[in-house]
Amino acid sequence: PEEAAKELMLEDWKRAKAYTLEYLDAMPAAAMSYRPAENMRSFAEQMLHLSQGNVGLASNGTGAERIYADVNLEKSEQYHEKEALKKIVTECYDYVIKSIEEMDASILGEVIERGPFNISRQAWLNKAFEHQTHHRGQCTVYFRVKGMEPPKAKLF
Repeated sequence: PEEAAKELMLEDWKRAKAYTLEYLDAMPAAAMSYRPAENMRSFAEQMLHLSQGNVGLASNGTGAERIYADVNLEKSEQYHEKEALKKIVTECYDYVIKSIEEMDASILGEVIERGPFNISRQAWLNKAFEHQTHHRGQCTVYFRVKGMEPPKAKLF
């Protein structure tokens, strides 16, 4: 059952990567700094926050060493341009996918404590997936407020 769970996670993460890149590709380069409201993240910040969350939460699940552990991607201006942003987003999704591919599925039930949270590795990976889905979903607002159609849902 653990190996089947791992394979399903890999399928979902590959689909999520493709879907997120559709969002990134659909947003014009000039709109990377766009915010629907002053107190919201820019589109680039939203994507960078999503990406760093992917790495941090998935690392808790897989045990893989984090990339960008000493960098706040969201606040790193050099990643706010579309080409650099796409590179980082892709790299962070690839990190998650590779980390899951390389992990031994038998450890998915192992409980990992981080701060006040004491949950299984599989639960950490589920939280990572939930987090990226939430932030990609928030980006739908950016498209709608700009009068644009967001990418179509990619459930399968």
